[in-house]
Amino acid sequence: MSRSFPLQTLLNLAQSKNDAATRRLGLLNKQEHDAQAQLDLLHQYRREYQERMQAACQDGMNPALLKNFQEFIYKLDAAIAQQTLVVEQSKLSVRMGRNDFNHAQRKLKSFYTLQQRHTEAQIKAETKQEQRITDEHTGRMSAYKALDAENK
Repeated sequence: MSRSFPLQTLLNLAQSKNDAATRRLGLLNKQEHDAQAQLDLLHQYRREYQERMQAACQDGMNPALLKNFQEFIYKLDAAIAQQTLVVEQSKLSVRMGRNDFNHAQRKLKSFYTLQQRHTEAQIKAETKQEQRITDEHTGRMSAYKALDAENK
């Protein structure tokens, strides 16, 4: 007597979308982590290069070499600025991905709730049907016993 869940197709679709949102959020988190790691590496490289330039200045350096150091540091600063934008964009993407993930989770949970209610209603209907059959059987048995008692 049990019927399948009429919204099973939508539940399966919601599960697929939830899985896709989960994978996408994981990828976005990895991209953000990688972008931040690259930014940290650029900052560290700039500090080290700045220290090398200062050490070279203390030892005495010709102006051409100083200019080369300074130009490279400017290029590092530009790379840091660009990578900072990449990190900020990655953070925004993660927030959007998290919102998509949360939406997919809520939708999936709603379908699971509907499925659970459907299952509970099926069980209740089956229990009621079984009770009716049992009551009918008990009633017939009582009637047969009563008829048998009258015939004796």
